[in-house]
Amino acid sequence: MSKTLVIAEKPSVGRDLTRALPGAFAKHEGYLESDSHVVTWAVGHLVQLAEPDEYDAKYKKWRMNDLPIVPPKFKLVVRDERSRKQMTVITRMLKRDDVSLVVNACDAGREGELIFAWTFEKAGAKKPVQRLWLSSMTAKAIKDAFSSLKPASEFAKLEEAARSRSEADWIVGMNATRAATIRLRSSFDGAVSLGRVQTPTLAIIARREEEIRAFVPEPYWLVDATFETVDDPRRYTGRFHAGAQPRLKTAEEAAEIVAAVQGGRGTITKLEKTKRSEKAPLLYDLTSLQREANTRFGFSARRTLAAAQRCYEEHKVLTYPRTNSRFLPTDMIPEIKPIAGLLGTQREYAKASAYVTGLDVLPLGRVINDAKVTDHHAIIPTNSDHKVDKLSDDDRRIYDMVTRRFLAVFHPDAVFENTRLETTVAEHVFRTRGRVLLEPGWRGVYGEGLEERGGDDDEAPDQQLPKLVQGEQADVREVGAEEKITQPPRRYSDASLLGAMETAGKLVEDDELREAMKDSGIGTPATRAAIIERLIDVGYVERDGRALVCTEKGLSVIRLLGEHPLTSPSLTGDWEHRLSKIEEGDEARSNFMADIAQFADATVHELDEKLKEVKIPRANLGPCPVCGHDIVENRKGFSCWGREDPGCGFVIWKSKAGKTLPPAVARELISRGRTEKPVTGFKGRSGRSFRAKLALMQTEDGKWRVEFDEPWAREGAKPPEGEEAAASGAAETTAPAAASSSQPEAA
Repeated sequence: MSKTLVIAEKPSVGRDLTRALPGAFAKHEGYLESDSHVVTWAVGHLVQLAEPDEYDAKYKKWRMNDLPIVPPKFKLVVRDERSRKQMTVITRMLKRDDVSLVVNACDAGREGELIFAWTFEKAGAKKPVQRLWLSSMTAKAIKDAFSSLKPASEFAKLEEAARSRSEADWIVGMNATRAATIRLRSSFDGAVSLGRVQTPTLAIIARREEEIRAFVPEPYWLVDATFETVDDPRRYTGRFHAGAQPRLKTAEEAAEIVAAVQGGRGTITKLEKTKRSEKAPLLYDLTSLQREANTRFGFSARRTLAAAQRCYEEHKVLTYPRTNSRFLPTDMIPEIKPIAGLLGTQREYAKASAYVTGLDVLPLGRVINDAKVTDHHAIIPTNSDHKVDKLSDDDRRIYDMVTRRFLAVFHPDAVFENTRLETTVAEHVFRTRGRVLLEPGWRGVYGEGLEERGGDDDEAPDQQLPKLVQGEQADVREVGAEEKITQPPRRYSDASLLGAMETAGKLVEDDELREAMKDSGIGTPATRAAIIERLIDVGYVERDGRALVCTEKGLSVIRLLGEHPLTSPSLTGDWEHRLSKIEEGDEARSNFMADIAQFADATVHELDEKLKEVKIPRANLGPCPVCGHDIVENRKGFSCWGREDPGCGFVIWKSKAGKTLPPAVARELISRGRTEKPVTGFKGRSGRSFRAKLALMQTEDGKWRVEFDEPWAREGAKPPEGEEAAASGAAETTAPAAASSSQPEAA
């Protein structure tokens, strides 16, 4: 009897699939088997593109003359020993005589297609393949998908796009990294990692950091007054404006206005009331979900993706999360009310659910759009029994966000009444804003959980205003001036960086406009979280709370690259757009790859010329606190010894708790003995970041150490939020070995 071999992406998915297939399954090492089916699985990527030295041993050494490296045909290798074990199982299953059909059950998307294609190719398999396409992991969805398997040929273009993306990243990343590292190895420790997607993302962060550093703060003054109406006492506040400008340049100007209106009487010279409707936000795709979770809860993009993936894969309460769409297809319309009805069995969603299920006609204009649904529709709750009591705190928060957004999109607009009034006192105009929610509409789904936005420094925040009439008189009860300082641009958070990546570096907040720019973004929803983490892992970026801070190394790399096309968000955005066209069959893969090879060649030559004579001077931090010799920077630390002069052996190692200490921190430690402010970017054993002050301390044996200068460290406790320091204490001040000349690893 012939059997069907089903290959899933993960073991947990494989087990779920067996529950929807006929017969009893017996457990074996690496697979499950029944009378009619064999189910096995990858463990993510079992196979990867080979390193350059797999093509030619000469590539083990990094030489400019060997670049660019563009294989005529890419080789595949098994990733590691754990992967080799499972790859052996899959290969054996594929070669079984009783297996006549193979089902690709990897995740339904570009990356899942690549995982299967590489595994199938590496195994040397030739058997016919069909595709299982899933957006939901409920038992019903799995059974429906198995009853409508699709020919693998329908996804040939998706596979081409997947291969093109991976090979393009290999070609550009491998060649650019080697070229930059060869030319800058005297200036940087390890490889100078560059890439088709990570470098333009780094450029966005680095250029914001340059703006912040170049920013010169300037003082300004605001004048606020509290008014009380004369005939029927009611109070409200207002802010002085000269035309549209509330800022005053000097304290003297502010003092003059305060003196002029103090104890005076004004008149409400302008009062306007307007109604404004606010539409419900679109359904979530992965990027918008990650952005909002970062804004509301401080979740990193990776943390949000992990929670959403668990809700899809393990708990089966959400649909497939790695989606680029914020819409549903037409065939989902019959599912909407049943999903809403199921949500109504949970107390917190009962009222909103009842509204949706009670509608005679669903408002589908902002929900259904077949043209904007490709691989997967928007993230929504599934039509299955939601055992939410088993969700972790992270998973419950993400589930709640998706559920409320799903219910809210079918509710009417929220309606506000906006009030703008001006009170004139001795020819000085004070402006006041008021905002009242008249009809909650979709906002009612959130209850008290959705915060209103207040005003910025220029605009006084909205206030609940009493009933006021134009022409009414009001006395000044209080008036005062407050000094402010202009603020630099904010550093990117995960939320704002994901937004910039989605629109190729352009600042766009409007939902509809963002939709139009999606195909030209940097990376894809499935890869953006990994890109951010990659920049952190290679030491280009650090987390400081929610802020992403560019390190000196990251800044130096972007400064050295200058206006090279590799730093351009629009360039990689254009490439992502072309990958989408390959996926849709509108562009030949061969044309794209030819352009990538040409770009890699041009990049190698440009980096060779641009970086050939670059020498980044090592920092001189002043006299050694022990022997008085100059402390200079070397590859691994800051020390008073060198080839000509061994000094006394004093050294501050650069590496501490997952962070590379910059010269500025070492200089402060040497001159002051401790840092005045906490240093950011340390990592605990859990992988989460923390900040801490540092101190330079001498041990009993006369050696010096850099230690955390915090109460929890002195008491031998863990860093905040349960994080453990990756290295308690610091390395002793022994002289490091001579700098290694070994070849840096490929990035």
